[in-house]
Amino acid sequence: MWSTSCTHGTYIPDPINTGNGNGNNTNNDTPCDPDSVYFVNDIQPILTSNCTMSGCHDVASHQDGVVLTDYSHIISTTDVDPGSASKSHLYKVLIKTDPDKIMPRPPMNPLNVTQISLIKKWIDQGAKNNSCSNCDTTAEMKYSLQISSILQTNCVGCHSGASPSGNIDLSNYTNVSMVVSDGRLVKSINHITGVSPMPKNGNKLSDCTIYKIEKWIQNGAENN
Repeated sequence: MWSTSCTHGTYIPDPINTGNGNGNNTNNDTPCDPDSVYFVNDIQPILTSNCTMSGCHDVASHQDGVVLTDYSHIISTTDVDPGSASKSHLYKVLIKTDPDKIMPRPPMNPLNVTQISLIKKWIDQGAKNNSCSNCDTTAEMKYSLQISSILQTNCVGCHSGASPSGNIDLSNYTNVSMVVSDGRLVKSINHITGVSPMPKNGNKLSDCTIYKIEKWIQNGAENN
Protein backbone atom coordinates (compact mmCIF):
# COMPACT_ATOMS: atom_id res chain seq x y z
CA MET A 1 0.00 0.00 0.00
CA TRP A 2 1.24 3.48 -0.93
CA SER A 3 4.22 1.85 -2.66
CA THR A 4 6.44 4.06 -4.80
CA SER A 5 10.14 4.45 -5.50
CA CYS A 6 12.22 6.60 -3.18
CA THR A 7 12.97 10.15 -4.28
CA HIS A 8 14.83 13.03 -2.68
CA GLY A 9 13.70 16.60 -2.20
CA THR A 10 10.13 17.82 -2.23
CA TYR A 11 7.76 16.59 -4.90
CA ILE A 12 5.95 19.47 -6.61
CA PRO A 13 2.79 18.51 -8.52
CA ASP A 14 2.09 19.74 -12.02
CA PRO A 15 0.51 23.20 -12.32
CA ILE A 16 -2.86 23.29 -10.64
CA ASN A 17 -6.18 23.58 -12.37
CA THR A 18 -9.54 23.95 -10.70
CA GLY A 19 -10.89 20.60 -11.85
CA ASN A 20 -11.60 18.52 -14.91
CA GLY A 21 -14.66 16.67 -13.76
CA ASN A 22 -12.80 13.48 -12.80
CA GLY A 23 -13.22 13.89 -9.07
CA ASN A 24 -16.36 13.49 -7.00
CA ASN A 25 -18.93 16.28 -6.59
CA THR A 26 -17.20 18.67 -8.99
CA ASN A 27 -20.13 19.87 -11.08
CA ASN A 28 -22.60 20.62 -8.31
CA ASP A 29 -23.56 24.29 -8.26
CA THR A 30 -25.57 24.05 -5.04
CA PRO A 31 -23.90 26.41 -2.54
CA CYS A 32 -23.06 24.94 0.86
CA ASP A 33 -25.37 26.00 3.68
CA PRO A 34 -23.41 26.23 6.95
CA ASP A 35 -26.46 24.95 8.84
CA SER A 36 -26.79 21.81 6.70
CA VAL A 37 -24.83 18.55 6.67
CA TYR A 38 -24.18 17.01 3.27
CA PHE A 39 -23.76 13.30 2.66
CA VAL A 40 -21.19 13.56 -0.16
CA ASN A 41 -19.16 16.33 1.45
CA ASP A 42 -19.36 15.45 5.14
CA ILE A 43 -20.67 11.94 5.87
CA GLN A 44 -19.34 9.57 3.24
CA PRO A 45 -15.69 10.66 3.79
CA ILE A 46 -16.00 9.92 7.52
CA LEU A 47 -17.47 6.47 6.93
CA THR A 48 -15.00 5.63 4.16
CA SER A 49 -11.99 6.62 6.25
CA ASN A 50 -13.11 4.85 9.41
CA CYS A 51 -15.36 1.97 8.45
CA THR A 52 -14.90 0.58 4.92
CA MET A 53 -11.45 -0.99 5.11
CA SER A 54 -11.04 -4.70 4.34
CA GLY A 55 -12.45 -6.85 7.11
CA CYS A 56 -15.03 -4.27 8.14
CA HIS A 57 -17.87 -2.73 6.14
CA ASP A 58 -16.67 -2.82 2.55
CA VAL A 59 -18.69 -4.78 -0.02
CA ALA A 60 -16.49 -7.89 0.21
CA SER A 61 -16.41 -8.12 4.01
CA HIS A 62 -19.86 -6.70 4.89
CA GLN A 63 -19.50 -7.43 8.60
CA ASP A 64 -22.91 -8.08 10.18
CA GLY A 65 -24.38 -7.53 6.71
CA VAL A 66 -23.54 -3.83 6.81
CA VAL A 67 -21.93 -2.06 3.83
CA LEU A 68 -20.95 1.61 4.21
CA THR A 69 -19.27 2.29 0.87
CA ASP A 70 -22.06 4.40 -0.66
CA TYR A 71 -25.44 5.95 0.07
CA SER A 72 -27.62 3.16 -1.32
CA HIS A 73 -25.83 0.49 0.71
CA ILE A 74 -25.91 2.61 3.86
CA ILE A 75 -29.66 3.08 3.60
CA SER A 76 -30.37 -0.54 2.67
CA THR A 77 -28.05 -2.31 5.13
CA THR A 78 -28.11 -0.11 8.21
CA ASP A 79 -30.97 0.86 10.46
CA VAL A 80 -31.24 4.55 9.57
CA ASP A 81 -34.42 6.34 10.62
CA PRO A 82 -34.37 9.61 8.61
CA GLY A 83 -35.23 12.44 10.95
CA SER A 84 -34.30 10.59 14.15
CA ALA A 85 -30.69 9.77 14.98
CA SER A 86 -31.72 8.48 18.39
CA LYS A 87 -33.67 5.68 16.67
CA SER A 88 -30.94 4.92 14.12
CA HIS A 89 -28.52 2.06 14.73
CA LEU A 90 -25.90 3.78 12.57
CA TYR A 91 -25.71 6.56 15.15
CA LYS A 92 -26.27 4.53 18.30
CA VAL A 93 -23.27 2.23 17.72
CA LEU A 94 -21.01 5.31 17.56
CA ILE A 95 -21.81 6.35 21.12
CA LYS A 96 -21.64 2.95 22.82
CA THR A 97 -19.29 2.65 25.80
CA ASP A 98 -18.93 -1.14 25.59
CA PRO A 99 -15.75 -1.87 23.52
CA ASP A 100 -17.45 -4.98 22.08
CA LYS A 101 -20.34 -2.91 20.71
CA ILE A 102 -18.92 0.48 19.79
CA MET A 103 -18.05 1.24 16.18
CA PRO A 104 -15.39 1.48 14.93
CA ARG A 105 -14.17 -1.39 17.09
CA PRO A 106 -10.78 -1.33 18.84
CA PRO A 107 -7.93 -1.09 17.94
CA MET A 108 -9.48 1.46 15.57
CA ASN A 109 -9.94 4.85 17.17
CA PRO A 110 -13.52 5.89 17.90
CA LEU A 111 -14.96 8.77 15.92
CA ASN A 112 -14.40 12.14 17.51
CA VAL A 113 -17.14 14.35 18.89
CA THR A 114 -17.30 16.51 15.75
CA GLN A 115 -17.68 13.51 13.44
CA ILE A 116 -20.37 11.92 15.59
CA SER A 117 -22.22 15.23 15.77
CA LEU A 118 -22.17 15.54 11.97
CA ILE A 119 -23.64 12.05 11.52
CA LYS A 120 -26.32 12.79 14.12
CA LYS A 121 -27.23 16.08 12.48
CA TRP A 122 -27.28 14.50 9.00
CA ILE A 123 -29.74 11.83 10.15
CA ASP A 124 -31.86 14.35 12.07
CA GLN A 125 -32.00 16.49 8.89
CA GLY A 126 -33.43 13.56 6.95
CA ALA A 127 -30.38 11.46 5.98
CA LYS A 128 -30.47 12.88 2.46
CA ASN A 129 -28.17 11.92 -0.42
CA ASN A 130 -27.14 15.54 -0.84
CA SER A 131 -24.05 17.50 -1.77
CA CYS A 132 -22.90 21.07 -2.29
CA SER A 133 -20.05 23.05 -3.79
CA ASN A 134 -18.10 25.75 -2.03
CA CYS A 135 -14.68 25.86 -3.67
CA ASP A 136 -12.71 29.00 -2.82
CA THR A 137 -9.79 29.06 -5.27
CA THR A 138 -8.40 32.38 -4.02
CA ALA A 139 -7.78 31.75 -0.32
CA GLU A 140 -4.32 30.90 1.00
CA MET A 141 -4.19 27.21 1.88
CA LYS A 142 -2.93 26.57 5.40
CA TYR A 143 -2.20 23.25 7.06
CA SER A 144 -3.98 24.22 10.26
CA LEU A 145 -7.10 25.58 8.56
CA GLN A 146 -7.77 23.49 5.46
CA ILE A 147 -5.30 20.64 4.94
CA SER A 148 -5.39 19.08 8.41
CA SER A 149 -9.20 19.11 8.29
CA ILE A 150 -9.26 17.43 4.86
CA LEU A 151 -6.91 14.69 6.04
CA GLN A 152 -8.82 14.23 9.29
CA THR A 153 -12.08 13.75 7.44
CA ASN A 154 -10.86 11.58 4.59
CA CYS A 155 -7.71 9.77 5.70
CA VAL A 156 -6.82 9.75 9.39
CA GLY A 157 -9.35 7.06 10.28
CA CYS A 158 -7.19 4.52 8.44
CA HIS A 159 -3.85 6.29 8.70
CA SER A 160 -3.39 6.74 12.45
CA GLY A 161 -3.07 4.80 15.68
CA ALA A 162 -0.75 1.96 16.65
CA SER A 163 -1.13 0.12 13.33
CA PRO A 164 -1.88 2.70 10.62
CA SER A 165 -2.80 1.38 7.20
CA GLY A 166 0.31 0.89 5.05
CA ASN A 167 2.38 2.10 8.02
CA ILE A 168 1.43 5.65 7.00
CA ASP A 169 0.34 7.96 9.82
CA LEU A 170 -1.31 11.18 8.65
CA SER A 171 -2.37 12.45 12.06
CA ASN A 172 0.40 15.04 12.38
CA TYR A 173 2.34 17.45 10.18
CA THR A 174 5.72 15.69 10.51
CA ASN A 175 4.38 12.47 9.04
CA VAL A 176 2.29 14.25 6.41
CA SER A 177 5.36 16.15 5.22
CA MET A 178 7.15 12.85 4.55
CA VAL A 179 4.52 11.65 2.05
CA VAL A 180 4.38 15.13 0.55
CA SER A 181 8.13 15.22 -0.07
CA ASP A 182 8.29 11.92 -1.95
CA GLY A 183 5.11 12.58 -3.92
CA ARG A 184 2.99 9.80 -2.47
CA LEU A 185 0.25 12.07 -1.16
CA VAL A 186 -0.37 13.81 -4.49
CA LYS A 187 -0.12 10.56 -6.46
CA SER A 188 -2.50 8.70 -4.16
CA ILE A 189 -5.24 11.36 -4.15
CA ASN A 190 -4.98 11.59 -7.96
CA HIS A 191 -5.21 7.78 -8.26
CA ILE A 192 -1.91 7.53 -10.17
CA THR A 193 -0.85 4.00 -11.12
CA GLY A 194 1.77 2.54 -8.80
CA VAL A 195 0.43 4.09 -5.61
CA SER A 196 -2.56 2.81 -3.67
CA PRO A 197 -5.46 5.23 -4.30
CA MET A 198 -6.76 7.27 -1.42
CA PRO A 199 -9.34 7.20 0.04
CA LYS A 200 -9.22 3.39 -0.04
CA ASN A 201 -12.52 1.84 -1.11
CA GLY A 202 -14.02 5.28 -1.62
CA ASN A 203 -14.65 7.88 -4.28
CA LYS A 204 -11.81 10.04 -5.48
CA LEU A 205 -11.61 13.32 -3.61
CA SER A 206 -13.37 16.20 -5.31
CA ASP A 207 -11.39 18.30 -7.76
CA CYS A 208 -11.80 21.19 -5.34
CA THR A 209 -10.28 19.23 -2.46
CA ILE A 210 -7.38 17.97 -4.58
CA TYR A 211 -6.83 21.55 -5.74
CA LYS A 212 -6.52 22.76 -2.14
CA ILE A 213 -3.93 20.11 -1.26
CA GLU A 214 -1.91 20.74 -4.42
CA LYS A 215 -2.02 24.51 -3.91
CA TRP A 216 -0.74 24.09 -0.36
CA ILE A 217 2.12 21.89 -1.62
CA GLN A 218 3.04 24.28 -4.42
CA ASN A 219 3.23 27.10 -1.90
CA GLY A 220 5.78 25.17 0.17
CA ALA A 221 3.66 22.71 2.20
CA GLU A 222 4.37 24.72 5.33
CA ASN A 223 3.19 23.90 8.83
CA ASN A 224 1.16 27.10 8.84
